[in-house]
Amino acid sequence: MKVMVTGGAGYLGAVLVPMLIKEGHDVVVYDKLNFGVHSILNFASSDQVTIVRADVRDIDSLARAAQGCDAFVHLAAIVGVPACAAEPTLTESTNVTGTRNIIKVAGRRPLVFASTGSTYGAVNGICTEETHINPLSSYGHTKAEGERMCRDQGAVALRFATVFGVAPRMRLDLLVNDFVYKAIHEKVIVLYEGHFRRTFLHVKDAARALLFAFKNHETMQGEAYNIGDESMNYTKREIAKLVQKKIDYNLYEADIGQDLDQRDYEVSYEKVRKLGYNVQTDMDKGVDELIKIIPLFREHSYFRNI
Repeated sequence: MKVMVTGGAGYLGAVLVPMLIKEGHDVVVYDKLNFGVHSILNFASSDQVTIVRADVRDIDSLARAAQGCDAFVHLAAIVGVPACAAEPTLTESTNVTGTRNIIKVAGRRPLVFASTGSTYGAVNGICTEETHINPLSSYGHTKAEGERMCRDQGAVALRFATVFGVAPRMRLDLLVNDFVYKAIHEKVIVLYEGHFRRTFLHVKDAARALLFAFKNHETMQGEAYNIGDESMNYTKREIAKLVQKKIDYNLYEADIGQDLDQRDYEVSYEKVRKLGYNVQTDMDKGVDELIKIIPLFREHSYFRNI
């Protein structure tokens, strides 16, 4: 098949595209390339790959690039609470208008949408896909609206846990990645809301979930699925302590600081597990990978969303 991946040069997209290539698919990487071409160099020369440098808000470019495509994976977005809060207008136009554009272009062709657990907002107890979503941030709001539009069209929406791990387009603004960076390079982590609990997901497992949804679209269409595993549920303090067992650094707990999405809950992943999806990389292995790579570079704006 020929698959368009919007945001195909991003943190998640640059991991997914080689998986699609390996499965024998042709891939259209549709991306603004705001962070350069570094992340796609490992597959850019493949005969199976077409690269389109364009914006999902440009529906004419999107329609041209979509010609001949059989399916779509929509990743292009402003992601993360800080990045969305910094540019609310861009967030709204990219995450909502851009998603509306890909829905219009895709028509009835299969579409997989990358949503987020941030759509839940503050929740007591265990979240299932039936839990009422109540997003508290612009990131959560725009992703929830994108998910609603996509599901109305019959797309599959994946509500990802907090992603972490090494990827070609590295991100240091993600919690686990940020903790490892600060432990190595700054020798200190200032922790707030350390008791807050959330689920984590390795970036390779997130990409595998997208591939899984693409391959099982007929069964999953029109539904939302939490993506992660109960075994990867940790408090922020537990993550900091796990990192401290591997790296000598000073941990300070502070009263100042707030998660605007109020992500402090456990999540059920039974729905997707019943279909056959399971994670493969645990937290310990993922942190070891980060410890191997992060000492090799210093922080640069390329590695953060803001």
